[in-house]
Amino acid sequence: MSRIEQWMRPNIRSLVPYSSAKDEFSEREAIFLDANENPFGTFNRYPDPQQRLLKTALTKRKSLTTGHVFVGNGSDEIIDVLLRIFCTPGRDKIATFTPTYGMYKVSADIHDISVVSVPLDENLDIVHVDFQPFLNDSEIKVLFLCSPNNPTGNNLNRERMIALIEQFEGIVCIDEAYIEFSDQQSLVNLIHTYDNLVVTRTLSKARGLAGARIGYAFANTEIINVFNKVKPPYNISSLNQQIALKTLENNPAFERQLALLREGREALITALQKLPIVQYIYPTAANFILIKVLNANRVYEQLRKQKIIVRNRSSQIPNALRISVGTPEENQQLLNALTTLL
Repeated sequence: MSRIEQWMRPNIRSLVPYSSAKDEFSEREAIFLDANENPFGTFNRYPDPQQRLLKTALTKRKSLTTGHVFVGNGSDEIIDVLLRIFCTPGRDKIATFTPTYGMYKVSADIHDISVVSVPLDENLDIVHVDFQPFLNDSEIKVLFLCSPNNPTGNNLNRERMIALIEQFEGIVCIDEAYIEFSDQQSLVNLIHTYDNLVVTRTLSKARGLAGARIGYAFANTEIINVFNKVKPPYNISSLNQQIALKTLENNPAFERQLALLREGREALITALQKLPIVQYIYPTAANFILIKVLNANRVYEQLRKQKIIVRNRSSQIPNALRISVGTPEENQQLLNALTTLL
């Protein structure tokens, strides 16, 4: 038995997955009388449950096969499936470095899984200490690291992330939702080296498909096979698979928009630095900027009254507002509004 199998919940290890009609016959041209579908309509047929074309597009220009990728209904489904596979409710735990993406804890709470939260250091990075006391808890089954981190925006230290992957006896999930905005090298290629590594990505951010809910994960084939056992049979609709494929094929538009967003981020930082209302700008490698102001609640409400919506992150970091990079016109409207608040 591999160590991945040892970490799985016993019922998942022995699970016989549901076999859909489309799993048993995947050819497109036939008379389909097998899945109780309506024979009339445009989207009357069930989608490809394995998302074969989409997986081929996601692994293009990577040293990976379609067996290394799982597609989820947003990255949140991937988080949920990870916990279903490796964490026994009421007994096991996950670990995070905080502040970070809130859905790790919400998903754990839903599954009755405890959360061990380790504060990031004064540089909002992984604590540079001996990891052993933290890693010796055998009930911690999944460790989540978000880089660039949300809500802080900064890259986590690559060497420390790799050290955790090497030392942790469990699954390490690296959330790279914002990696396209960063100069940091992805850890995807390390899935060939580390059997416990899962790297999650999304089409919601840099690809602009938040409404289509397409998240995906790279891992070794053993983990991906279990993902496919546990997921719902048709978790990605035909419509969403089609729009994702069209978006992935349009690389020129993606590159243009990515360049505009990165330029807009730097221009926004430069302008925010000149405003007395902004006390501190946290380093960012994402498509958002975290700022510290004197009274975040008051500033948030005043912006909201002008129909400019930012994210109040004061519950995680005192007096912090998270600002997504918008169009040049939207960014200027924000700056104008902040100037009036002086």
